Amino acid sequence: MFGMTDYMIMDGVFRTFDKDNDGSVSVKEWIEGLSVFLRGSLEEKIKYCFHVYDLNGDNYISKEEMFQLLKNSLNRQPTEEDPDEGIKDLVEITLKKMDHDHDGRLSFADFEKAVREEDLLLEGFGICLPDNTSIERYERHLFEEQ
Repeated sequence: MFGMTDYMIMDGVFRTFDKDNDGSVSVKEWIEGLSVFLRGSLEEKIKYCFHVYDLNGDNYISKEEMFQLLKNSLNRQPTEEDPDEGIKDLVEITLKKMDHDHDGRLSFADFEKAVREEDLLLEGFGICLPDNTSIERYERHLFEEQ
């Protein structure tokens, strides 16, 4: 319904909703997660996206995590060049733009500062929030009279 199909992103969405890390999403977690997912403030969405992209849960987005996320989310065109090299270059460019403390990885503070400076970076590693059309369609479906 929300057009997200990347398995790494979907796994991150699940982990972000599953606050107590018990492997399931309770009704409370579902409602709280949907609240941010559908109507969250910028601050809530920044926290949400950061946690989706932090694949191993160490509170950093590493070069390796960026590489995997970008590799899965970018459409690759057949070329004679190694497509991984282009992704590695993109990771380096991203770090130059977003890694404010220059430690070779993104902390939440790095991510938040970069997104506040350029909001397009919020979903820079893959789409993990629904667009407005999907939100409206979901809400219409949810609140239709049965």
